[in-house]
Amino acid sequence: MSVLKRLLGRREGAAAIEFAVIAPLFFMCVLTLIAYGIYLSAAHSIQQIAADAARTAIAGLSEEEREQLAIDYIRTTTMNQTFIKSSQMNVTVRDDENNANQFTVTIKYDASDLPIWSLFTFALPGEQIERYATIRVGGI
Repeated sequence: MSVLKRLLGRREGAAAIEFAVIAPLFFMCVLTLIAYGIYLSAAHSIQQIAADAARTAIAGLSEEEREQLAIDYIRTTTMNQTFIKSSQMNVTVRDDENNANQFTVTIKYDASDLPIWSLFTFALPGEQIERYATIRVGGI
């Protein structure tokens, strides 16, 4: 009984055991924060690209011409984005059904190449990022 009492009274290895229990959870939280930061940065970049493509497409006279202008803008613009590849974007331009004076540029981006999917993290968002920008034809 004295050996058990002596072992329970010692505290020398308590910090190492606490670290071993808490460290995996801490590192998962840190990796999840990094992964979400990268994902949200990519989503924001896609939104900005959609807005820029919509501003470029305003020069088109038809839906088809606007779509071609938006696609050409995305393909020829030198995007200095670390994680964004223009080849993985699907761009569509559609006139608004409810308002003939505006159109919407929609970009669907396949984010499966982002490095976050290989991190050991908590749940992450989907691998498809979809953003759009609506612009009015002819001003206010």
